Amino acid sequence: MNQIKKISTKIRWVFLILIFTSSAIVLTSAGSRNFEIVKNLDIFSSMFKELVVNYVDEINVSEMMKSGIDGMLSTLDPYTTFITESEIEDVRFMTTGQYGGIGAVIRPRGDHIMIVEPHEGFSAFKAGLLPGDLILEINGQSTMGRDEDEVRALLQGQPGTTLSLLIDRDGELWSTSLEREVVRIDNIPYYGMLNERTAYIKLSGFTQRASREVRNAFLELYEENKPESLILDLRDNGGGLLHEAVNITNLFIEKDQLVVSTKGRLPDRSTTHRTLNDPIDVDISLVVIVNRRSASASEIVAGAIQDFDRGVIIGNRTFGKGLVQNVVPLSYNTQLKVTVAEYFIPSGRSIQAINYAERRADGSVAEIPDSLKMPHQTRGGRRVYDGGGIDPDIRVTRPALSNVARGLSGEFKIFDFATKFQRLHDTLPGPESFFITNDLYEDFLGFIAGHDFTYDTDSENVLKDLKKAATGDKYFAAIEEEYYRLQQMIQDEKAQDLITFRQEVEQLLREEIVSRYYYQKGRVIVSLASDPDVEKALELLADQTFYRNILAGIE
Repeated sequence: MNQIKKISTKIRWVFLILIFTSSAIVLTSAGSRNFEIVKNLDIFSSMFKELVVNYVDEINVSEMMKSGIDGMLSTLDPYTTFITESEIEDVRFMTTGQYGGIGAVIRPRGDHIMIVEPHEGFSAFKAGLLPGDLILEINGQSTMGRDEDEVRALLQGQPGTTLSLLIDRDGELWSTSLEREVVRIDNIPYYGMLNERTAYIKLSGFTQRASREVRNAFLELYEENKPESLILDLRDNGGGLLHEAVNITNLFIEKDQLVVSTKGRLPDRSTTHRTLNDPIDVDISLVVIVNRRSASASEIVAGAIQDFDRGVIIGNRTFGKGLVQNVVPLSYNTQLKVTVAEYFIPSGRSIQAINYAERRADGSVAEIPDSLKMPHQTRGGRRVYDGGGIDPDIRVTRPALSNVARGLSGEFKIFDFATKFQRLHDTLPGPESFFITNDLYEDFLGFIAGHDFTYDTDSENVLKDLKKAATGDKYFAAIEEEYYRLQQMIQDEKAQDLITFRQEVEQLLREEIVSRYYYQKGRVIVSLASDPDVEKALELLADQTFYRNILAGIE
């Protein structure tokens, strides 16, 4: 009976494939612009048919087709992707800032998925879910071994539908029922005054309301404080909607100015985008902060501000994504996000850092070499270059985290201590008022001592490599005594790392604890206290002569 069922299934698929092949033949008879397209479609469908009919094991045709599509797209740029029906909510979130779900940030931990942060006011928050809670089951389906995307797909869905969760909190299991709702995430997690003269806006996304949120935040700060300068923070902002980038630039740039143009293979993909409205302020001193994870729409804003000599860019070189994607609907509620053009900012430069059209023999791609980057000029005549993202006017070197700090974060030790702290304290003073006291740090040291915590330093890794090489060269016996002496010295130094790097660890602890009570807003507020980029921006804005000299191109 099972064999008959398998044969029936195969016949059904062969029938569908034959329909697909027939469509290709019709395309030929209608006069295709490219015979190669039809020929290769025919080869593909023939091969797929033979696999389905003849392969020794039953084939999951959906998985095979998805693998085939992904393989085909892998020869293009990484932004051209196939979107399945289950991924539609993720796409909606990227463009609108909202999705149907329970409102929680999740992350893999062990064999399950952990709640990292419930979004304030939404279903997960209202159901009492807390950071550190493990999701064991969703509607009776185990999360064991599932990756983050699979679990997110189970949590998301049509607003108004319900789901049940089995939760593990510190070893205690309990069930809860939640209703999915429209979850909206603001583009601005925080805005405020850094001092009497300087306003600050942190922009984390470019969804449909981004420019309106920036406008409202600035006007509120201006009406209440009359700031003389503004810091717009675009770090870690991966971009979003192009027209929102144009509208945000328009807040500080005159009307009818070209902000970005797109150039594609098809004529209708080549467009220009100008400022359409009167700006809200063309005189306020402006600094835009960027980093390596500032991409796409963030680079349009930062690049346009730089090209118009409207403000100073501070931080590190941006990501370098200058490609435009359109989302095209396909059959069965699937979609194709396809790169259709490249965009160019006011000086005429492209910020795209990688040429995906040209690949090495092994299929890899490389950044555009400096020798091929062309010079351009800002409105005031300053020289800028294309092909490498947005290079800031002032670069800031941020010290790397110590090994102990990375280890504490990577092994969830700081996260777990904050979880314990939250369980013991219902409230917390405002973010600006909370600090890690000596007693609290001693509690943390005791917490670490009671948990297995190991991490490797760069010195230890080098020492391990030395032992391996020396053993292979038959030299290790000669250096063995010195090797173990060095190893012990490193261990002695490591034992002091939590004291040596106390200030760094305290900052991470403070951010994590505050975020449990004040969420992303609190985390941003606390991070500003020890932010070298913000410190450099404030230093620049306090020296208006230096600020104006940079914009004028005076060394």
